[in-house]
Amino acid sequence: MTSQTITAAGTWKLGDRTVNRIGFGAMRLAQNGEALVSGAVPRDRGQAVEVLRRAVDLGVNHIDTAAFYFSPLRSANELINRALAPYPEDLVIATKVGPGRDPSGEWLPHARPGQLRGQVEENLRQLGRDHLDVVNLRIVGSDSIAERFGALAELRQAGLVRHLGLSNVRPHHLDEALAIAPVVCVQNMYGIGVQPEQDAFLRTCGERGVAFVPFYSIAGTGRQAGAVGDDSAEVLEVARAHGASAAQVRLAWTLQRGPHVLAIPGTGDPEHLAANVAAGALRLTTAELAVLDSLHTLHRGSGAS
Repeated sequence: MTSQTITAAGTWKLGDRTVNRIGFGAMRLAQNGEALVSGAVPRDRGQAVEVLRRAVDLGVNHIDTAAFYFSPLRSANELINRALAPYPEDLVIATKVGPGRDPSGEWLPHARPGQLRGQVEENLRQLGRDHLDVVNLRIVGSDSIAERFGALAELRQAGLVRHLGLSNVRPHHLDEALAIAPVVCVQNMYGIGVQPEQDAFLRTCGERGVAFVPFYSIAGTGRQAGAVGDDSAEVLEVARAHGASAAQVRLAWTLQRGPHVLAIPGTGDPEHLAANVAAGALRLTTAELAVLDSLHTLHRGSGAS
């Protein structure tokens, strides 16, 4: 496989930065097995560094990470720094703020507006950057985000942050944020049969020129533990027709939801990385899309936020 493979899926602009639509999620880098749990088994450092460098070699120029992606002995941000600094000029690193974990890995209350600068600065330190390309405000619930997003908008004005995004949000949050500052992306859980109620929001983002960046599009209900391996007969049949894996079909379907949809599949395995990138070149037929769309909408109303 060559780096040209990744361009088959096209590109999108996050503000003034152009990225390939197949990116890389760093959540799985710091450990083997389930992510975001205390006591996780650290991943071999050499393997993590190899995966990151291979991703860039394959043309990945959009990496999603966070300071709270860590396990004992390993931090995703610091692995990115070690593997890729000095960073390629076209590389866009997107981080998330809001959640936090203490040194033992236990979750802390989400950051208040006055604490967000500290989280941004922690990402800067770990990544070895003087500014962050994209910072996503991740929230839980439906309450107003104006005060917190406003605090990030001030950091953008100060030059610590180049672009702003949102994560795990509702449509009204995008309206609220856009009244304060530009929004380049929305990250929400989404995939075949995963939160199909997000379909309208996905389309709204496209109409507004905002990238829609699904997470867990492969793992689905397995979330940070990874794919549960219970793919339906429909997904498996499409996979067989293309000589592809179910994971590749899931990625391809997601990308074909719109030109503004970006994929950020995560892995610590070099072979899985190559397969994920190759999925960008997989084109599903109109008939196959219709079958998968029907499967997707069967789950409407059953998704979790």
